[in-house]
Amino acid sequence: MLKAMNTEEVRRRQYLDALGITCWESRQYPVLAAPDVMTANPDLTGDIPESSTQPFQSKKPDETADALGLWRELESAVRTCTKCSLHVTRTQTVFGVGDRQAQWMFIGEAPGADEDRQGEPFVGRAGQLLNAILFALGLKREDVYIANVLKCRPPGNRDPQPEEVAQCEPYLLRQIELIKPRLIVALGRHAAHSLLKTEVALGKLRGQQHSYHGTPLFVTYHPAYLLRNPADKRKVWNDLCHARTVLQRMETA
Repeated sequence: MLKAMNTEEVRRRQYLDALGITCWESRQYPVLAAPDVMTANPDLTGDIPESSTQPFQSKKPDETADALGLWRELESAVRTCTKCSLHVTRTQTVFGVGDRQAQWMFIGEAPGADEDRQGEPFVGRAGQLLNAILFALGLKREDVYIANVLKCRPPGNRDPQPEEVAQCEPYLLRQIELIKPRLIVALGRHAAHSLLKTEVALGKLRGQQHSYHGTPLFVTYHPAYLLRNPADKRKVWNDLCHARTVLQRMETA
């Protein structure tokens, strides 16, 4: 058992190092560092151990039959949706994945090509990086809920159009209503702008606690952006540790 714990701690330390975090205090509470030079591998595609710590996660009761029925109804509505033109070009809808009673909810912009083929959000290289970031936080992919503002891929991965967001947002709101997450993390500029109804630069939205229909919302960079700009992984870590601190305060209030 001790050997397994030591192995996991070593792996978590490796992921933190790759994120640009060079100070380490314990398995649950990594300490931030601010190195001037970031030389970390931007991919972070190594295997993630199956077990990991889950700080600030409280046990919730199993879903009721009524809740399961509501989820099936919502998934069916999304799967058969023809409200905007994206239904013509999609391979399939991308509903969402994860713990439907999660405390953390991560919301991206829209499915990409990999997601459109597989029907699951964040499954490409950006998804692998997101998994690694979650692991560094002491979470697993199945501990959180991951979704997008749009449930269908825009052709050529173009930016979502306002009318598409308007037609799709009620599905996202219903997901949030059913999950009741303690906090939301908006991944990237388009997700942040769509949710907060603003054009303020992402850099100015970071570092603040916002609200989306009453749920605390935090803004950070999209993992795809980090693949191109690995030096900013440290900023994402700061954003998520800020969110985690807020969650910790809610847990102890």
